[in-house]
Amino acid sequence: MILYHGSNTKIIDVDLSKARPFKDFGQGFYLTEVREQAERMTVRVTDRFSGNPTVSVFELSDEIFNDDALNILKFESPSKDWALFVINNREKKFSDIKNRLYNGDNKYDLVVGAVANDDLVGTFDLFRDGFMNIDDVVKQITYKNLTNQYSFHSEKAIAYLRRWNKWNLQKNRIY
Repeated sequence: MILYHGSNTKIIDVDLSKARPFKDFGQGFYLTEVREQAERMTVRVTDRFSGNPTVSVFELSDEIFNDDALNILKFESPSKDWALFVINNREKKFSDIKNRLYNGDNKYDLVVGAVANDDLVGTFDLFRDGFMNIDDVVKQITYKNLTNQYSFHSEKAIAYLRRWNKWNLQKNRIY
C-alpha cells in the first residue's frame, strides 16, 4: 500500500526523535493513504516552521500485519475507545501510562485509525471539561468525514516502510 507524509522537508530516513509528542496516537511518524491530506499537512507545517512543502511517499508491506513481534492497534472506525485513545494521547497531564488507551510510552509499534481533525477539538474540550460524556462524543464523531492515519512508533515497524521513488504521473514529479 502507498502512504504519504506531508512535511516541510523531504523525508529520506525516518527519525523518531524528531516526532512531536501529544499527537492523536502519541509521538510517532504519521502517514496517510490520502494524498490530499498529506498535501494539506505540508501547508500547515510549512506555515508553522518554514521550509518547502513536500510530500514524501512510502510503500508499506502488508506483511506488517502478520508480524506477531509487533504490537499493532487498529481502529476500524471511530469509536469510544478511539476517542479516549486520542484524548488521552493529546492530554499533557495524562499519567496512567499502563492504560491500554494511551501510547505516550510507545507500547504500540503501529497505530492505525481515523484522524481527529480540527473539527473535533471543541468536542474533545467539552468532554475534558465535563460538559459532554464519552457517548455524546462518539455521537458527534459519527457525523464527521474523517480520513485515516498510520502512526509508527518503533524502528521495528518503520522497517516495513520503503521510500517510493517512482514517477508520479499526475504531478509529473519524483518524490
